[in-house]
Amino acid sequence: MTEPCEFYRTVSRREMIRRSACGFGALALSGICAEQTRGEDKRNTLLPRPPMFPARAKRVIFIFMQGGPSQVDSFDYKPELIKRDGQGIDFTGVRFGTFGSKSTRNLLKPLWSFKQYGESGQHVSELFPEMANHVDKMCMIHSMHTEGVAHGPSTLFMHTGATNLVRPSIGSWITYGLGTQNQNVPGFVTINPSASKGGPRNYSNAFLPTMFQGTAVGRAGQAVADAKINNISNLHLPPDVQKKQFEFLQQMNRSQLQRHPEDERLEATIESFELAYRMQLNAPGIMDLSGETRETLDSYGINQKETEDFGRQCLLARRMAEADVRYIQVNYSDESPTPRWDQHSNMPKHAVHAKAVDKPVAGLLADLEQRGLLEDTLVWWGGEFGRTPFAQGKDGRDHNPRGFTVWLAGGGTKAGYVHGKTDEIGHHAVENKVHMHDLHATILHLMGLDHEKLTYQYAGRNFRLTDIAGNVVKEIIA
Repeated sequence: MTEPCEFYRTVSRREMIRRSACGFGALALSGICAEQTRGEDKRNTLLPRPPMFPARAKRVIFIFMQGGPSQVDSFDYKPELIKRDGQGIDFTGVRFGTFGSKSTRNLLKPLWSFKQYGESGQHVSELFPEMANHVDKMCMIHSMHTEGVAHGPSTLFMHTGATNLVRPSIGSWITYGLGTQNQNVPGFVTINPSASKGGPRNYSNAFLPTMFQGTAVGRAGQAVADAKINNISNLHLPPDVQKKQFEFLQQMNRSQLQRHPEDERLEATIESFELAYRMQLNAPGIMDLSGETRETLDSYGINQKETEDFGRQCLLARRMAEADVRYIQVNYSDESPTPRWDQHSNMPKHAVHAKAVDKPVAGLLADLEQRGLLEDTLVWWGGEFGRTPFAQGKDGRDHNPRGFTVWLAGGGTKAGYVHGKTDEIGHHAVENKVHMHDLHATILHLMGLDHEKLTYQYAGRNFRLTDIAGNVVKEIIA
């Protein structure tokens, strides 16, 4: 009688598991790859995609005032705060070390006087005389509130909708949802971003495909005239050799893709290489301001000491808007430990920063309107939070995430409109409150994207910019 063949031999449970170990590993890898493939959602391309419903805006320019400008010294006029200057109020702490504790703080009136401007009669302080001339274009939101009490968490939340987890930036979400109308430039650009307070995470694609990451132009602390896109040119090889090398590389990549057509991450990488090569030919021209007229340069404050640098940033933003970049961020920031608008003990320093940004921003609004771009460009101005109506030290103000002001212009928003309000001293948002999640939902809506349906599956969960919150602020839509 012959011995039973190996196939029918009885094995123990332990031996079966040992022999199957590699098979379980393969099953796990297969599951991970399948999950990643499902997460890609067939959007690995920057080709333009139709909005989910008719859009009011085609692009966004976000003018970021890092550090938190004071709403009660700029756009949120509070006569009661002036009347009660120096009066002590009971305050419940929100900062580390003071959270939940009560103390008495003295109110500090605005350091600059207010006037009414335009047909809408909106109040603006002496800090922003140039922007004040454009209030009839603006939609003021005086009832903002947000998450985080320090610059890092609040800045990260403003960009990504999360204070701690690595999430995609709003610019990445928009380009993921809509692609770009110009295949020769990135869909998302950030000009002179800061390396701190969230740093690259503020323009990261996180778990979205790499092509949706923001492209940084320059860095905080660097003169914009010297700002370049890193590695945009190769000075060591002539263009014809570079082209041959690139075509050979892409030929190998596409050959690999033919063998693995389900590998959408490889497809995304190929698309990113294509964009990078096209950028070498097109991006330098967009960043060249030499063809702009003297009148245009002057309107942005270029060639004037106080406004030269930020004026160049704002003019670059207009040129990128003309080139159909979907999301453009202009950063008023630096590399020092203290953000520019963060005056805890020296509020008069606000005047220096206001001088630097006032004329450039006003010039941008006027230029966009003159060129017919403001109608479908959404301009968003603001910081990660505001500042307290009471004094910190002699003439400083602390962080205030409970009530502050941002303004929007163009892109389907109501012009010359005021939404919401803070309390009588400008501390808490109390009427028609707008959370940062609500603002994000509204920006996506104006771009033709439903914030509840713009999702991406990652790690077994559908993620979105607004997490599980957010409501479109319909009252500010024209």
